[in-house]
Amino acid sequence: MIAFIQGTVASYGTDYIVVDHQGLGWQISYPHTDQVRLNQEIRVHTYMHITENDIALYGFASQEEKELFMRLISVKGLGPKTAMNMLAAAGYENIIGAVEAGNVAALKKMPGIGAKTASQIVLDLKGKLVAVPAARKTAAQPEYPEAVRDALDALKALGYKPSEVSSAAEVMVQTPDLSTQEYLRIGLKHLGRG
Repeated sequence: MIAFIQGTVASYGTDYIVVDHQGLGWQISYPHTDQVRLNQEIRVHTYMHITENDIALYGFASQEEKELFMRLISVKGLGPKTAMNMLAAAGYENIIGAVEAGNVAALKKMPGIGAKTASQIVLDLKGKLVAVPAARKTAAQPEYPEAVRDALDALKALGYKPSEVSSAAEVMVQTPDLSTQEYLRIGLKHLGRG
């Protein structure tokens, strides 16, 4: 089982990315292709799905998202492609919110989900997903030095998504005691606009 792949984004399409890991290109179905850039350093948590006619890699931005995907495909009649489309269209929090609220109508609006499957999702998963977001909350935002926080605010002001900003933060904190300007330069370089 391949737990994750780390490398650079070699190419991407509407629903997949190709990650170059040491000269080997891994094509991975991915729900957040709008958040990737060419040559961006990325770590993708993966699930390998093997059938008689196909081997496919499904990728996720976080371990929590992967765990939600695994719960979804455990529901009778819900395959990996449909689960992936749900994550791409609705996102992690919205899916959990709909399931925990028993909101069949919201689930039915997601691609590939009919009334029967929506009801089955609620029946199978309601009350079992609370642990998933809780794990996410315990990993509270670390307290960054002021110069890093200012640089992150600047990235947000430039229109970068929260996932991109937190990815830049991880790189910034590896070099202590820099100025806001230097941290901003590191962040922009990491996000491919250096």
